[in-house]
Amino acid sequence: MKIGLGLPQMGIFADVNALVDVAVAADAAGFDSLWTADRQLAPVAPRTPYPASPDGALPEQMSVVLDPLLTLATAAAHTQRIRVGTNVLVAPLYAPIMLARSAASLDRLTGGRFVLGLGVGWSVDEYEAAGVPQRNLGRRLDEVLDVLEAAWSQEVVAIETSHERIAPSTIGLKPYGGHVPTLLAAYTPAGLDRIARRADGWTPAGVPVQMAVQIWEGVRHAAEGYGRNPDLMELVVRANVYLSPTPLGEGRAEFTGSPTEVRDDIMRARDAGVDELIIELQATAQSVDHLLDTTAFLASIPVPAGV
Repeated sequence: MKIGLGLPQMGIFADVNALVDVAVAADAAGFDSLWTADRQLAPVAPRTPYPASPDGALPEQMSVVLDPLLTLATAAAHTQRIRVGTNVLVAPLYAPIMLARSAASLDRLTGGRFVLGLGVGWSVDEYEAAGVPQRNLGRRLDEVLDVLEAAWSQEVVAIETSHERIAPSTIGLKPYGGHVPTLLAAYTPAGLDRIARRADGWTPAGVPVQMAVQIWEGVRHAAEGYGRNPDLMELVVRANVYLSPTPLGEGRAEFTGSPTEVRDDIMRARDAGVDELIIELQATAQSVDHLLDTTAFLASIPVPAGV
């Protein structure tokens, strides 16, 4: 199982020194990837509950969030081999032709190290702030993917969607390998089917690992039905870690508890067949050193016998 790390970009970690220190240390330590999230604003009275907290409130650190793509570009400029990715961008908030350019640029500038994770978000406040209707989001995500694929693969691009018309145009900027690996965050049958049809992987968060693995098997089977090779697709799970000073014991939520309890959860994810696990510690780490030390402990899981 590959191990990724949520890159500092929020709250006390929204600092260039923290960002560079963690990126360089993770690259040197052999971590596989660095990831950023997408947050435009923190409404004072949010109309849509935040799905990852019990009371629906946004975590305090989300009031300060660095731009995800610029953060990745900065990290990539200070590293040599580690992959960088978004987990995830809220796709409908971005003009797809501009997103195609940004993704292709970042992929070329990193020598093919960029992974694009996309979702549709949840916040009506963010959609309204961006001037984008929060409706027909599945259809819109398909349109974004259509534009990305056209811009990255066609010599002359000509495409029309419900939102934009691209007259026949040459777009010579292509990704390093001709395609940016694209992961989708989805939880509905239609969303999971979209992954089976056209994505390079699924990136769930907040879903128990055993349940995610079972759902993933269904996605892989559906991908085969579409004539795709499921072995080329990956299950990339985001673990939003919350540490406690003492063990929480039986009944605790996955990836919460003492460092040893969370480490056990990571081992179970590995044994269940997760391809890559993103360890996100910004909500619980108290400093850059604490984040790095904790990540090193959590990631140092033993290799099973016989492997």
